[in-house]
Amino acid sequence: MNSKQRSYLRSLANTMSPIFNIGKEGITDAFIKQVSDALEARELIKISVLNNSGYTAREASDELCESLGCYGVQAIGNKIVIYRRSEKNPKIELPNL
Repeated sequence: MNSKQRSYLRSLANTMSPIFNIGKEGITDAFIKQVSDALEARELIKISVLNNSGYTAREASDELCESLGCYGVQAIGNKIVIYRRSEKNPKIELPNL
Protein backbone atom coordinates (compact mmCIF):
# COMPACT_ATOMS: atom_id res chain seq x y z
CA MET A 1 0.00 0.00 0.00
CA ASN A 2 1.45 3.35 -1.00
CA SER A 3 1.08 6.74 0.69
CA LYS A 4 -1.66 8.01 -1.66
CA GLN A 5 -3.80 4.95 -0.97
CA ARG A 6 -3.20 5.29 2.78
CA SER A 7 -4.12 8.97 2.63
CA TYR A 8 -7.34 8.15 0.76
CA LEU A 9 -8.30 5.54 3.37
CA ARG A 10 -7.53 8.00 6.20
CA SER A 11 -9.89 10.52 4.59
CA LEU A 12 -12.66 7.88 4.44
CA ALA A 13 -12.09 6.92 8.08
CA ASN A 14 -12.14 10.53 9.28
CA THR A 15 -15.91 10.60 9.80
CA MET A 16 -16.21 7.02 11.10
CA SER A 17 -16.88 6.09 14.71
CA PRO A 18 -15.01 3.22 16.38
CA ILE A 19 -17.00 -0.02 16.18
CA PHE A 20 -14.79 -2.04 18.57
CA ASN A 21 -12.98 -1.36 21.83
CA ILE A 22 -9.86 -3.20 22.96
CA GLY A 23 -10.21 -3.41 26.74
CA LYS A 24 -8.71 -5.29 29.66
CA GLU A 25 -9.28 -8.67 27.98
CA GLY A 26 -6.87 -7.58 25.25
CA ILE A 27 -6.86 -9.16 21.80
CA THR A 28 -8.45 -12.61 22.06
CA ASP A 29 -9.29 -15.17 19.38
CA ALA A 30 -12.97 -14.23 19.62
CA PHE A 31 -12.12 -10.54 19.16
CA ILE A 32 -9.96 -11.36 16.12
CA LYS A 33 -12.86 -13.34 14.61
CA GLN A 34 -15.26 -10.42 15.13
CA VAL A 35 -12.82 -7.95 13.58
CA SER A 36 -12.25 -10.29 10.64
CA ASP A 37 -16.00 -10.53 10.01
CA ALA A 38 -16.33 -6.74 10.23
CA LEU A 39 -13.45 -6.26 7.78
CA GLU A 40 -15.10 -8.63 5.32
CA ALA A 41 -18.34 -6.65 5.54
CA ARG A 42 -16.93 -3.10 5.70
CA GLU A 43 -13.28 -3.30 4.55
CA LEU A 44 -12.30 -0.24 6.62
CA ILE A 45 -12.88 -0.08 10.38
CA LYS A 46 -11.88 2.11 13.30
CA ILE A 47 -11.06 0.60 16.70
CA SER A 48 -10.60 2.35 20.04
CA VAL A 49 -7.84 1.14 22.39
CA LEU A 50 -8.81 1.68 26.03
CA ASN A 51 -6.23 2.70 28.62
CA ASN A 52 -6.66 -0.50 30.67
CA SER A 53 -5.90 -2.77 27.71
CA GLY A 54 -2.13 -2.77 28.18
CA TYR A 55 -1.61 -1.94 24.48
CA THR A 56 -0.60 1.23 22.73
CA ALA A 57 -2.50 1.97 19.54
CA ARG A 58 0.53 1.00 17.42
CA GLU A 59 1.03 -2.32 19.25
CA ALA A 60 -2.65 -3.22 18.87
CA SER A 61 -2.59 -2.30 15.17
CA ASP A 62 0.55 -4.37 14.54
CA GLU A 63 -0.84 -7.42 16.35
CA LEU A 64 -4.21 -7.26 14.55
CA CYS A 65 -2.58 -6.77 11.16
CA GLU A 66 -0.28 -9.73 11.72
CA SER A 67 -3.19 -11.96 12.77
CA LEU A 68 -5.64 -10.83 10.08
CA GLY A 69 -3.43 -10.04 7.10
CA CYS A 70 -4.75 -6.48 6.92
CA TYR A 71 -3.12 -3.06 6.56
CA GLY A 72 -2.67 -0.61 9.40
CA VAL A 73 -3.84 2.67 7.93
CA GLN A 74 -3.52 4.91 10.97
CA ALA A 75 -2.72 4.78 14.69
CA ILE A 76 -3.24 8.12 16.41
CA GLY A 77 -3.85 8.60 20.13
CA ASN A 78 -6.02 5.67 21.20
CA LYS A 79 -7.68 5.04 17.82
CA ILE A 80 -6.55 2.71 15.05
CA VAL A 81 -7.83 2.30 11.51
CA ILE A 82 -7.30 -0.95 9.61
CA TYR A 83 -8.15 -2.02 6.07
CA ARG A 84 -8.50 -5.33 4.29
CA ARG A 85 -10.04 -5.76 0.85
CA SER A 86 -13.19 -7.87 0.92
CA GLU A 87 -12.90 -11.17 -0.93
CA LYS A 88 -16.61 -11.49 -1.72
CA ASN A 89 -17.85 -7.92 -2.15
CA PRO A 90 -15.14 -5.24 -2.56
CA LYS A 91 -16.58 -1.74 -2.07
CA ILE A 92 -13.61 0.60 -1.70
CA GLU A 93 -11.68 1.37 -4.90
CA LEU A 94 -8.13 2.44 -4.02
CA PRO A 95 -6.48 5.09 -6.22
CA ASN A 96 -3.64 3.82 -8.40
CA LEU A 97 -0.31 5.55 -8.96
